[in-house]
Amino acid sequence: MLTIAWSTLRTRWLSFAGTFVALALGAALMAALGQVLTSSISSPDRAPQRYAAAPVVVVPDERLSVKNWLGESSAPLAEPRGLAPELAARLPGAVVDRVFPAQLAGGPPAVGRPWSAARTAPQPLSSGRAPARDDEIVVTGGAQVGRRVHVVTAAGAQAYRVVGLAAAGPQHTVFFTDRRAAALSPRIDALALWRPAAEVRAALGASETAAGKAATPAVSTKVKVLTGQERALLDPFREADEQARNNANTIVGIAAGFAAFIAIFVVSSTFAFAVGQRQREFALLRTIGATARQVRRMVYGEAIIVALTASALGALIGPLATRPILDRLSALGMAPAWLVPSTSAAPSYVAFGTGVLVAVLGVIVAARRAGRVRPAEALREAALEPRAMTAGRWIAGGSLLATAVASMIVNAVSDPSGATNNKTFMPIVMLLIAAVGLLAPVFVRPVTSLLATPLRRLRGAGALVVPAGAIASTRRTAATAAPVLVTVALAATLLGAAAMTDATKAATQTTPVRADYLVLPTRAAGLDRQLVASLRAVRGADVTPVTSTSLYTLEGGGTQLIKRPAEAVNPATLTAALSVPVAAGSLAELRDDTIAVSLTWELSLGQRVKLWRADGSQATLKVVALLDADSTADSYVTEVHAFSALPSAAYVKLRPGVSTADVQEALERATRGHNARAVTKADWAVTAADRRASASRLGMLAVLGIMLSYTVIALVNTLLMAASDRAAERGGLRLLGATTRQVLGYVMGEALLVVAVGVVLAAVATALGLLGLYAALVQLAGSVPIDVPWEPVTGVIALCFVLAVLAAVLPASRVRGVAIPRA
Repeated sequence: MLTIAWSTLRTRWLSFAGTFVALALGAALMAALGQVLTSSISSPDRAPQRYAAAPVVVVPDERLSVKNWLGESSAPLAEPRGLAPELAARLPGAVVDRVFPAQLAGGPPAVGRPWSAARTAPQPLSSGRAPARDDEIVVTGGAQVGRRVHVVTAAGAQAYRVVGLAAAGPQHTVFFTDRRAAALSPRIDALALWRPAAEVRAALGASETAAGKAATPAVSTKVKVLTGQERALLDPFREADEQARNNANTIVGIAAGFAAFIAIFVVSSTFAFAVGQRQREFALLRTIGATARQVRRMVYGEAIIVALTASALGALIGPLATRPILDRLSALGMAPAWLVPSTSAAPSYVAFGTGVLVAVLGVIVAARRAGRVRPAEALREAALEPRAMTAGRWIAGGSLLATAVASMIVNAVSDPSGATNNKTFMPIVMLLIAAVGLLAPVFVRPVTSLLATPLRRLRGAGALVVPAGAIASTRRTAATAAPVLVTVALAATLLGAAAMTDATKAATQTTPVRADYLVLPTRAAGLDRQLVASLRAVRGADVTPVTSTSLYTLEGGGTQLIKRPAEAVNPATLTAALSVPVAAGSLAELRDDTIAVSLTWELSLGQRVKLWRADGSQATLKVVALLDADSTADSYVTEVHAFSALPSAAYVKLRPGVSTADVQEALERATRGHNARAVTKADWAVTAADRRASASRLGMLAVLGIMLSYTVIALVNTLLMAASDRAAERGGLRLLGATTRQVLGYVMGEALLVVAVGVVLAAVATALGLLGLYAALVQLAGSVPIDVPWEPVTGVIALCFVLAVLAAVLPASRVRGVAIPRA
């Protein structure tokens, strides 16, 4: 049977060309994605940047450790505590480094440091001189030597003279004199040394005990000595690098999941279509003595031969795409630019095995159908299409549809917030598309009749022949429309879901805001204290700065230290600025010794909770309010618990009878020169939604760009197979007097009609998926618009129409008059 399978492949190569290309592409994609994932995991971290020239760096152990009945639990601190000042005296020659917010007014994001720390990178002078007076600075960009500029720090904006320019280093920096840097930021963040690490550790051995005796919560009692690659832990882009790695891994995982799904879909539909075309061939084999098992083995043999060659080719060429994929993800901000492509062969081996497995899984149903062909079917003189919907197809399609619907109901009822997670929603999308694909023959006749209604008003035989051919061959029409279904449904559902999820998240963020204006920092540093004081002095407005901080609690039976987000606010103006849903208690009782917590804390009103604040200091606060489930904040405390963190926003609520123009002018005047801006609530809501939608859509487009290449191959392959199967039929039309133009018109019309059927089926799958998502999202943010980004979806549909016409017309254009088989 393997010999027959090989002969079949040689004579019917066109029927398997698309499967070969799809499997080869799938293996190549799997190998490339595997290499990207391996590169993300195995690439070494970037070499130290901030302290590249300092062989030894002493830093505080910025972890909070709390003892419990099982031992000890720890978590990273949100607010750095710094080193004890006496440590610097015990380490002669150490460079005392302080890193704090400092940025030129209107300049690029930057930090402030003492000039002595410039040698740690190093960041030498490129022009000018070092700062000698407290009103002099050296910058790495954004100003010229001799210019007088304003620098915004946590304290506020102050004028300085630029006396030198230094190399950029790992980030833009404003260098002050050591004395001025100490005044702006008393906390010591690191000590850089050019001494042997063992000598430093020996010197610190005696100092740790002394430091611990006089330690306060604001000063670390433990220190770490970092050398070698460990120094990279202090680099400014460390967290961004980890986030970019996670983004790359997430996109690769999503793309790999869809690649496997689409590969199985393509292979199974292609082989099912091929088996339908070869009914007589299998029947003849049965007639000459082949058993059902042998026929199945032949079909499996064909699949395995194609899979082995295609997967091997794909596994070999796939790694070549690793660098382009990494570059594209890096350009989109979804992967670190410094990742090194892996040279491991493991992804190629996995891709090869996956390709063969996909082929076997995809051909199971087709092989069983081939084995059920009876010998008597070889005696038929006319090719009759088998029954479109078998019992197995009904059961499989119905089960997948029921599973998808049940999953959406469960999400909407028990976990609506989980529906916004791609890992939860995307499997449902796959189930819906597979279910509609299996049930497609049921809808082909009514959908085709509906779409063909306008054609019946046209004159000529084509208006009757085109829909009649599609209706008479429902299985073939469904098989040809299936790639269109996958292509359009994936694009519309994923992009629509991303848009709806973004709109929901934006609504939950903006709806509670009652303020008329928001003052926001233009950079990540926050709003400086001088600006906050100026805002509070604005007449006719209540100003509520909000500072993000963290609290730590022992949970899990008092065994695990959990870091929880908190908002530090002014209780007197909080409810004027924000609509805070309270399930029990009152925010009016929020004071320095009380707290408002969400229901997830599982605390009761009046309960006193022991916790640790952002700097590691311990406090016991009384619960005076329980926040409802739809609260945007996890907890509220007063501003005394914010410490050195700067406000991330300030809400401005106008008092009755106050002139809007006067307040707006006062806000613009207050923010000028402070790297902040005042915006209306409406403008802020639009900007927040657009920014969220842009980032989300980039991720979806990156995944879709990879997946659509798959489905396009499936579409072209299915149409080419259908064209070769109907060459005699079109030749018969020529013999009956149809001109070449009429035959091509018929072929084009049928291709367009089939694509339209696929688009309608895709609309059904998309509608089901988005309605299920809507049912969950409406509980989070009320009414959410069902928004499908029509521009990219329309482009995908247009591409399907163009490819369908080309794939159908080009083979038909070569048809001449041929003998008509006896009927």
